Amino acid sequence: MSATAEMPYFVKPSRNLPPEEKEQAYAQAHAAITATLTGTTNEGVMMVTINSLLKTYLPYFYWTGFYLVDRPGRLVVGPYQGTLGCLYIDFGRGVCGTVAASGETKIVADTHVLEEGKEHIACDPNSRSEIVVPVWRADGSLLGVYDVDSTEQGSFDGTDQLWLERILEVFKM
Repeated sequence: MSATAEMPYFVKPSRNLPPEEKEQAYAQAHAAITATLTGTTNEGVMMVTINSLLKTYLPYFYWTGFYLVDRPGRLVVGPYQGTLGCLYIDFGRGVCGTVAASGETKIVADTHVLEEGKEHIACDPNSRSEIVVPVWRADGSLLGVYDVDSTEQGSFDGTDQLWLERILEVFKM
């Protein structure tokens, strides 16, 4: 697969935000997610709502979705918005598998510099940077990981990590 491809008609290229706009967009998204999910305990409903609202408020979210623990040592694609995601990812493989194995958030400024197939799995060549956050349940078990990709280099930083980790705490309640 080449390093670039024509984007599908249903997705827009990412548009990075300056720090103050990013903070404001996350605050608005968090408020909308909290208001929408109040009283909801269904994990599937929570996942699709988080995907939809974050993709709505943050214009650099090209692909956003969950990879869920399918069986010990393997993730399976869950609810997402964007182009086709990888169906299965082994723990320790790619960014998502590494985060599932380590339990620690990972930010990648340029996915194209990572070793293909080991450090990064290119499901969509238009994805240029990403953040992956572990998602924990209240009982301490790993639900999966939350993966966000951008078509722009360097889209993600500590602000994204802080807000996404905060938003994903909804699964611990």
